[in-house]
Amino acid sequence: MRTPLVENQLADQAAVHGLSTGEVVSEVLLARSAVKRLIEPHEVAAAVAYLCSPEATSVTGTELVLDGGWSAA
Repeated sequence: MRTPLVENQLADQAAVHGLSTGEVVSEVLLARSAVKRLIEPHEVAAAVAYLCSPEATSVTGTELVLDGGWSAA
């Protein structure tokens, strides 16, 4: 998800590697991602809404990873 912190990191990486920020996203950040896109704020909100819902009462002591498959690669 793009935040001011992520934007600054993208700009820094672009400067270091001589790439555009778009190239940093596609060639560096998303290289390992299964879905090849950044997560959107509404996707994070949907996960939070689920965790706050009665349907998630048995979800305890675990992590919900929203990384588009990056950690599985």
